[in-house]
Amino acid sequence: MELFSDLKRTDYCGNFRACDAGKTITVFGWVQRQRNLGGLIFIDLRDRTGILQLAFDENTDPAVFEKAAGVRSEYVLAAVGTVRERSAKTDKVATGDIELFVTDLRVLSKSETTPFEIVENCQTAETTRLKYRYLDLRRPDLQKNILLRNKIAKITRDYFYDNGFIEIETPILMKSTPEGARDFLVPSRLHNGTFYALPQSPQLYKQLSMVAGFDRYIQIARCFRDEDLRADRQPEFTQIDLEMSFVDVDDVLVMIEGYMKKLFKEAIGVDIETPLPRLKYADAMDRYGSDKPDTRFGMELYDLTDIVKDCGFGVFEGPANSGGTVRGITAKNAVGTLTRKEIDKLTEMVRGIGARGLAWARLTPDGVTSSFGKFISEEKLNAILAAAGAQTGDVVMIIADAKKTLALTTLGTLRNEVAKKLDIIPKDKYNLLWIVEFPFFDWDEEEGGWVAMHHPFTAPLDECLPYLESDKGAVRAKAYDLVLNGIELSSGSIRITDPELQSRIFSLLGLSQEEAQNKFGYLLDAFRFGPPPHGGMGIGLDRLVMQMIGAESLRDVIAYPKLKDATEAMTQCPSPVDDAQLDLLGLEIKKN
Repeated sequence: MELFSDLKRTDYCGNFRACDAGKTITVFGWVQRQRNLGGLIFIDLRDRTGILQLAFDENTDPAVFEKAAGVRSEYVLAAVGTVRERSAKTDKVATGDIELFVTDLRVLSKSETTPFEIVENCQTAETTRLKYRYLDLRRPDLQKNILLRNKIAKITRDYFYDNGFIEIETPILMKSTPEGARDFLVPSRLHNGTFYALPQSPQLYKQLSMVAGFDRYIQIARCFRDEDLRADRQPEFTQIDLEMSFVDVDDVLVMIEGYMKKLFKEAIGVDIETPLPRLKYADAMDRYGSDKPDTRFGMELYDLTDIVKDCGFGVFEGPANSGGTVRGITAKNAVGTLTRKEIDKLTEMVRGIGARGLAWARLTPDGVTSSFGKFISEEKLNAILAAAGAQTGDVVMIIADAKKTLALTTLGTLRNEVAKKLDIIPKDKYNLLWIVEFPFFDWDEEEGGWVAMHHPFTAPLDECLPYLESDKGAVRAKAYDLVLNGIELSSGSIRITDPELQSRIFSLLGLSQEEAQNKFGYLLDAFRFGPPPHGGMGIGLDRLVMQMIGAESLRDVIAYPKLKDATEAMTQCPSPVDDAQLDLLGLEIKKN
């Protein structure tokens, strides 16, 4: 390695332009590629801002020229020279009008041949790239993602600081309160047999910060959930977490709308129209079959229950006459794409979700073909097609089920899948909306009891308080989700601050007074000492960045992500620990 302490970087490679011609500058970076044309050598030097071409010719000092000839990809260089106009300009890079004629070149470190080429849209298997993540992160497309994430974090802090929020760091080691997802547990050395938990969210600490009088709290918080992974889920994630005192639902929503407007404009140059649309949970389910609907395309659900009650077809009549539902969607101009073979695939998909099957009708130029037409009258068939708004070229798909929720969610999933097949989802559109008035309680089939749909600290709507004991299914909450293009970005609510009501909710959720005191006693105690009305939410930073850039996976926007099995390919964690460490913690491994 050559010395470089006498050199100071003038600026980053990608920041120089034609106006810098004639300046003597110093740059550092990695070699993207070297081209030796005999009497002429070009080196593309790369850093996080872009590429600058280094030039060496007959006027170059022979020792410098010889050194340039020995340079290889991913060597780390320092280069001093004069900026000059290129003879052959290019618009492929921002510095395409200029180059650096090098007078001093130093090799700061050498590189072996990398396991894959450091280029955008690298086609090497992701598992290999994640094993060498430090190399993967050199790729310009990934660096742009991480730099955008950094920009979003700065805009976030600026916005909330300007609006009177205080950044408070809440504990990473906290009390385990297993509600919902599983906790990651950390054994205590000083108190053998006891455990800390890593936070699933800073929920209770931020509420206590409101009791403490800080009034407005913000934190870009690390959170942890021990759950199965998907493309939009990781065991550790980052949340833009906030809480506000003396507010109701509208105050929180307006504050977040201002943030979204600023963020999208400053981060990616997109104008977001505010106020954002608001859709009640019940309406979202009825229209889209989802509480996180993608509204960039139509294909809304419609209700056929009343039409088919006396149609003579048992698959429809049974649910329609016994409190179930019959719903449908219409795919416009889809007969060419949704062939019988494709419909069979969709049928298998909905069966995998739990539906009994998929009824369909294809309106071709030659007439109507359907899976149920021979079981009902022509008059009923026409009534169904009229209600579906179907015309020649369309495909009607119908789900009938005794369970309304299952029918709706199945159609919601089918709607998204069909839209992808038809390629009707705009790629450059950002549809944000609020889903409000969620049910407070949700029936858990496995547990055979009621659970909190959001969490037990959410306040019920005032008009629903009389139904808490008598009609749990009718109770709606002061809860709200922010949805972007079919992805839930955030979830929030106005909180319960009345200790009696909070204890009542715990009881309705099956927690005894002793259990509630053991798990949440410190919160209930705090509420005895003048808690202000408050509410807030947490916005998933990883998902937000993912949606803003149209990434396929959270792994594209997180510097060091985990794989689907929650392992990290680069460091090979999680990993065993030696017996001495276990003994210190008073632990013994039980073999499964």
